[in-house]
Amino acid sequence: MPISRRAALAVLCLALPLSACGSGDDDGGSTDASGKVEGDITFQTWNLRANFKDYFDGLIADFEKKYPGTRVKWIDQPAEGYADKISADAAGGTLPDVVNVSPDLVAPLAKAGLALDLDKAAGQYEKEYLAGAWAGHQVPGMTGTYAFPWYLNTGPLFYNKSLFEKAGLDPDQPPKTYDELFADALRIAGNSDGEVSTLANVPTIEDFGRYGVQLMNSAGTAFAFNDAKGVELLTKYKELYDAKALDPQALTATPESSGKKFLTEAVAMNPGSALDLGNFKKQAPSLYKNIGITDQITSTGHVNMYVMGVMVNAQTERKPAAIAFAHYVTDAAHQMSFAKQVAIFPSTAGSLDDPYFTEEDGTDETRVRVAAAKSLKNAVNYTPVLFSEQMKTALRNEVAKALQGKESPKEALDNAVKACDTLLRQQG
Repeated sequence: MPISRRAALAVLCLALPLSACGSGDDDGGSTDASGKVEGDITFQTWNLRANFKDYFDGLIADFEKKYPGTRVKWIDQPAEGYADKISADAAGGTLPDVVNVSPDLVAPLAKAGLALDLDKAAGQYEKEYLAGAWAGHQVPGMTGTYAFPWYLNTGPLFYNKSLFEKAGLDPDQPPKTYDELFADALRIAGNSDGEVSTLANVPTIEDFGRYGVQLMNSAGTAFAFNDAKGVELLTKYKELYDAKALDPQALTATPESSGKKFLTEAVAMNPGSALDLGNFKKQAPSLYKNIGITDQITSTGHVNMYVMGVMVNAQTERKPAAIAFAHYVTDAAHQMSFAKQVAIFPSTAGSLDDPYFTEEDGTDETRVRVAAAKSLKNAVNYTPVLFSEQMKTALRNEVAKALQGKESPKEALDNAVKACDTLLRQQG
């Protein structure tokens, strides 16, 4: 797929209904991976052929050379309808041997017994990956890991030094904690008579995670973000909204509209990527010269990341070859070469210490890449793998009611949890 921080976010929003698949055993099918690496396997990616055909053709040729007697058929599916395609293949027994997935796509496949448990079948490789990335394809309520972590993405926070300075804040000391963020936001709004907001988006599930809220119970059978800490966060956002420290149009904001607000200096902070920084330089030189870059705000010490994975079909007849190829695609050398072609980050341990991710050369792209890579080493994917697009909508609707004063923060989160739990039961 076209890879960017925002695209990764969009991808991770997809949900995959697999009710037609029935229920599988919890061990993801037979995990016997012994035997010679040989035979024909199929490998499916997600809208990558258009931009990376040469890369994958070379990778496949090298694998087949390393393992004579293997042949990899590469299938690339368009971004639109990818989840539906996987669902149909899973129901029809035509799922490819090795599949490019996101965590939310893995969850129903694992529950249906179609995703191989790599802890059992390929646990020797776990140490090669960042701990948070390996855990990214684990499913609450199940034991096991159901895909090799592939590329990661994240983004720092941009802030407008000029707007901070106008509000009497130190432009070189951006907020590092939520308390500092909320205090600075109220000050910026107050000193601009509500003309300048600090944030442009309502809190999402990942924001609750970064704040330290327990999102689900340990069994993965119910949501829990309506606890005291969750209510505290939404109450703070309500205070910001009333003071216009949260943009009045945040209830209907999109990443594009939020970016435009930041571009026109109506908002003081916004998440972004190297691509955004380049756009600022071209479209808003006055903003660009006042850009500050800081880490995502978090109470946990861990920033949020988006993770892609490579899953092995538990029912493949070529398990040794499928595991070997999935590992080959995601090993350190190949992740590093892929990361140098596109703005993503490797999930392999040690790769982020490479000079490519640690040494600045004065360019905008490198400036953001180094900042993001540093934060990824202990990042986590806060969005629960069981949190579907419908659940995100339910949460957003209830958050809007709380911000508008139609419900209390506690009532809103209670209702959101109730709606999400209902949807969760329907998934099962």
